[in-house]
Amino acid sequence: MAEREKFRILVGTRKGTYIVEGDTGRRRWKIGPVAHEGAEIYHVVADPRNPGTLFAAVNSDFWGPMLQRSRNWGKTWQEVSTPLTPVKKDRQPLFNDADPTTPVPRPLRNLWRIEPGHASEPDTVYLGADPHLLFRSTDLGQSWVPIPAINEHPARKGWSPGAGGACLHTILIDPREPKRIYLGLSAVGTFRSEDGGTSFRPTNKGVLAPFLPDKHPETGQCVHHVVQDARDPDTFYRQDHGGMYVTHDRMERWTRIGKPLGDDFGFGVASPRAAPGRAYFVRLDGMARVTGDGHFQVHEWNDAKRTWRKLVRPGAFPGHYGVQREGIATDDLDPAGIYVGTTTGQLFVSPDAGRNWQLVPFQFPGIHSVSLGNPPAG
Repeated sequence: MAEREKFRILVGTRKGTYIVEGDTGRRRWKIGPVAHEGAEIYHVVADPRNPGTLFAAVNSDFWGPMLQRSRNWGKTWQEVSTPLTPVKKDRQPLFNDADPTTPVPRPLRNLWRIEPGHASEPDTVYLGADPHLLFRSTDLGQSWVPIPAINEHPARKGWSPGAGGACLHTILIDPREPKRIYLGLSAVGTFRSEDGGTSFRPTNKGVLAPFLPDKHPETGQCVHHVVQDARDPDTFYRQDHGGMYVTHDRMERWTRIGKPLGDDFGFGVASPRAAPGRAYFVRLDGMARVTGDGHFQVHEWNDAKRTWRKLVRPGAFPGHYGVQREGIATDDLDPAGIYVGTTTGQLFVSPDAGRNWQLVPFQFPGIHSVSLGNPPAG
């Protein structure tokens, strides 16, 4: 199979990066290159501006967090620059032993999200990290600049981490306007910038924070993941600790949509280009953090009809499955492909927008992240 004809699923796991290769039929798969064995891979992403280029957020207990890049679809990788966080004296810095009055940089805890920049900015990449940090590179990751509007936000001292840490896990760029940037931080909420990151303001109106005395604060919501509708850039779908939401006005106000599902807790959400106005959620039991009803299930939200539909027939894949925030993805083909990775290492694939499902015949380590390479146009 020619390189340009391959269809690739990029899988980040608890024990490395896996490239799963198939064709546009999306029914037959084989395991391609494997890298970063033993490391926690929170996110793997293809750069659509540079076919063949992949970035991976590699987090190692031994080596620390590293940003790695491949230029040949994951066959070989090399470390590129990873930013450090400067620590000010009023934030309990680590001091230089030779000069105890001088603060030194402190390494990041984890890398969470890599977002290639707008098509008009071919060398720009954004990086989200723990603790609640945002960086921009204008040379494809060779160097990084911190974004003070978030990293030094005046309300930052009151921000709390989620159970997974103080992660900045969602970065979205408006396809019409590169200066319009959206962020999601746990357990802080969503923000929007209209000026390329010079300033950010909270965008959490209507979102419940069930664990706080004030149930609808300006910030303090535990957002898990947010995606943009591929056909309507003003519409977003959001999975929070406190429910599932939609907005049609660039996050000015959110409306809860998940109540008909009962417990509308979960981590991941995806929305495909071939199905505008549709979003796919994996509902989890909020206490157990696994799929309910005794089997794997994905729910489709139809925004025009404001209705829900179960996509997996009962009993097709019996068991309880956990799915993390980057664990569901959709492709750009028609019909849309849906891809779901689980915390127990199963990779589910539907090549036809949820009508039929299959398991990729390989037992992965626990899956953190599922994304797509640059597939051929369909």
